[in-house]
Amino acid sequence: MTPSLVHRLPRRILAMLGLLLLAGCVTAPPAPTRPPADTRGEIVRRMPAKVADRERWAADIETAFAAQRIEPNTENICAVLAVTEQESGYVANPAVANLPKIARGEIDRRAAALHVPTFVVDAALALRSSDGRTYAERLRTVRTERDLSDLYQDMIGSVPLGKRLFADFNPVQTGGPMQVGIPFAESKAAGYPYPIEGSIRDEVFTRRGGLYFGIAHLLGYETPYTRKVHRFADYNAGWYASRNAAFQSAVGIATGTTLALDGDLLTPGAPLDKPGQTERAVRRLADALRMDDRAIREALERGNRLDFGDTDLYARVYALAEARAGTPLPRASIPGIKLESPKITRELTTAWFATRVDERYRNCLQR
Repeated sequence: MTPSLVHRLPRRILAMLGLLLLAGCVTAPPAPTRPPADTRGEIVRRMPAKVADRERWAADIETAFAAQRIEPNTENICAVLAVTEQESGYVANPAVANLPKIARGEIDRRAAALHVPTFVVDAALALRSSDGRTYAERLRTVRTERDLSDLYQDMIGSVPLGKRLFADFNPVQTGGPMQVGIPFAESKAAGYPYPIEGSIRDEVFTRRGGLYFGIAHLLGYETPYTRKVHRFADYNAGWYASRNAAFQSAVGIATGTTLALDGDLLTPGAPLDKPGQTERAVRRLADALRMDDRAIREALERGNRLDFGDTDLYARVYALAEARAGTPLPRASIPGIKLESPKITRELTTAWFATRVDERYRNCLQR
């Protein structure tokens, strides 16, 4: 359409054209065109030889791709298989070593924080649970996160001390073959293609549910990355953590300060007059950025979105940092996070996780 013709169109028609263009920008991605049988066949071929029930794993992965309109290309297939192998070794509800001891330790820690005596905890655990066994008996036999989640849910719903210790908050927050976060799964329940048997929490501990929500977490968002390893780091540290860690590094270079490269641009709930570490550092550049505190905060609030990379703040910080460094700076960096969990018995980091998954991913591509 030529400029002269545009100027001759009535304003109402121009407005309608604008709405149509906008609508075209926000439509869902097209459904994959690859035949399901071809997708399932490739998934089976690319799994490690030791995996049992290969066809069922492939069927659940293909269904998740189709339901979420994620392209089932080789790179996406191998990304899912690599995370699944790393997190569970292709076990839908994997066992956790020393889980009874870990679980009792968590109960005792919470009781101590609330000044609840040990004999009171022991008395509560001696009560009969919903399946006829005492809570202590169930606690001694838990093997998987689902076992423990069910026990906690029962205690929260039936034992007064359970509600006091856990405050309606089940400590088991990940599960399934991809160890996806349960709060994330609950936020993505719309469009789940299977009948829900119980709750979304229950579905996460199944093969089909754990894969569906794990794939949503791994591949269900756009990124600016050119390497899958940064998406793997995000899977562990949170969406856009790799981009944000690189941005924090640029802020550090521009200001001459050392920042924790954890991908968290804002301290949750921090008032405007009490900014976190990264936000304080950015504010030191306020004059050079030509932005006040409010504008900086509004830009940083986009840190969990793709369009943070389109903000003036992002562009100007990199311009200042690259001028000072005298060289182009990376737009993605693996966050420097130490992994903390009662299940972890050795020092692990997000870099360790992302690197291990990336190795499995590359092996899958060559398989």
